[in-house]
Amino acid sequence: MSTSADTASAHAEPHHARVGARTLLAIPGFRRLLYSRFAAQWGDGLFQAGLAGAVLFNPERQADPLAIAAGFTALLLPYSLVGPFAGALLDRWDRRRVLVAANLLRGALIIVAAMTVTLGSAGTTLFVLALVVIGISRFVGSGLSAALPHVVPVRTLVEANALATTFGAVVAVTGAGCAVGLRALFGQDDVGSGLTTAVAVLGSVAAAWFAVRFARGALGPDEVDEPPQTVIAIARGLFDGGRAAIRTPSVLAGFVALLAHRAAFGIALLLTVLLMRFRFDAGLGGLGQVAGLFGLGILIAGLTTARIVAHFGRRRTMCAALVLGAVAIVGLGLPMTMPTTLAAALLISFAGQIVKLCVDAAVQRDIGDEVRGRVFALYDTLFNVAQVVSVALGALVVTPDGASRGLVAAAGVCYLAGLAGFVVVTRRS
Repeated sequence: MSTSADTASAHAEPHHARVGARTLLAIPGFRRLLYSRFAAQWGDGLFQAGLAGAVLFNPERQADPLAIAAGFTALLLPYSLVGPFAGALLDRWDRRRVLVAANLLRGALIIVAAMTVTLGSAGTTLFVLALVVIGISRFVGSGLSAALPHVVPVRTLVEANALATTFGAVVAVTGAGCAVGLRALFGQDDVGSGLTTAVAVLGSVAAAWFAVRFARGALGPDEVDEPPQTVIAIARGLFDGGRAAIRTPSVLAGFVALLAHRAAFGIALLLTVLLMRFRFDAGLGGLGQVAGLFGLGILIAGLTTARIVAHFGRRRTMCAALVLGAVAIVGLGLPMTMPTTLAAALLISFAGQIVKLCVDAAVQRDIGDEVRGRVFALYDTLFNVAQVVSVALGALVVTPDGASRGLVAAAGVCYLAGLAGFVVVTRRS
């Protein structure tokens, strides 16, 4: 069993020290938290890809831009609705107990969703189930992020966060790849899609098993800075998280940058799905290639971000990442060819992950533990809303085959607006 005291003595050490993955993995609590994250994200990747296959690439169903936008809304919106309030629970209840209960509940709902797909149900029932399952997944992700400073020294947070979130994202992509393989094995109809989706329950069970091995209280919160009434504390989640973020310049500037990336990424995601299905006729296999390159970009960012930040500083690194995102999405997106689209996926994921890792570290380092869960919940809420809104607005004007060069230009403008906002906030601070 691990305890929060394992790393308490290190909390006053300098920031951004690099110790290497081997040293971090030698910390039992970090390994356990990492395994729980990996299991959860593998299941998430498989579940989301299974649903995407069931709705978007199922010969028994039809999809248009608005249907695709609705599907993305089901994947992204749920935590946007409950995140600020759930964040209060992460700062009030034992995070170890929350992680165990949330993972088990998610596993049960995955089975229900899989049965719904198998029976051929669609519309409201499947949409609501997807909302709830993905909402719980985002809740679990916020809990894991808020718990990280309890298992590693503060001076290693940038490196530890890069390792955890980067390889976690790669594992999620691997889960999506497993869904593609399972659909080939089980079939692409409703029954095959349902069986594929059901396998995701293994990730939830494994994530709960790793979380339950922590001692009670080992993942925080160490103290509670909330009203004694739970209902009032939950209702104040959004306000408390926003106030803490606004009062912390490094976090506020990072939020501006990441908000712009997620808006641009939402547009790129919608266009990519439409291009792969209708213009390139690449189907789910084409999306598998895109997912693989997303994962590769995330992996490269995870391996290099700590070094880049140490050499150039956080501000210059984030500015360069936003510029790279703008250049990649416009320069490689406008040709509308399969090779350039794949190259854009690689560079956009690389740039976006650099920004995310810098923002994650700022929240973990500069926000107090008593409110960190609420800030992470607000974090997820804002960026998921930005992506949902960009996908929805894009779906209203996109051409049926995704060849909308105006939307590509709009995504580039989002990156430049984020760059301008980031510079303004950092200069004021």
